[in-house]
Amino acid sequence: MSELPGAVLFACTMNSIRSPMAEAIMKYLHGHRIYVDSCGVRAGPFDPFAAEVLDEIGIDLSGHRPKSFDDLEDDYFDLVVSLSPEAQHRAVELTRNGTTELEFWHMPDPSLIEGSRDQRLGGYRQLRDLILERIMSRFPPSGSPGV
Repeated sequence: MSELPGAVLFACTMNSIRSPMAEAIMKYLHGHRIYVDSCGVRAGPFDPFAAEVLDEIGIDLSGHRPKSFDDLEDDYFDLVVSLSPEAQHRAVELTRNGTTELEFWHMPDPSLIEGSRDQRLGGYRQLRDLILERIMSRFPPSGSPGV
């Protein structure tokens, strides 16, 4: 297992679904062992479906407030993980002159799913599970979650 990074930024298009879900899952699994933040190319509205599907697995997203790259308090990260093509372009700009690693995890946007509430929530659950699986694989937790 490789050593965990000290600071990770998850980025997506509006910081309302993909990146806040990744941030919350990472914090749940790794607690204070890693500094984790998230942002978007622009700040969008809070998405209650994202909060609902995380709540189903015991993770609270209710305090999340979407923010953009420009709103970040610190721009030093060991790793930036972009979750949408638009965020990847902005992350390349952010990491161009430093030693920050950059990874692109293309994740679907569940807000594009049409249909009943249950069908739409199903898309959010699929995204949640994809992100959880990818984080568990890339940053294997040791010990109990949230510590």
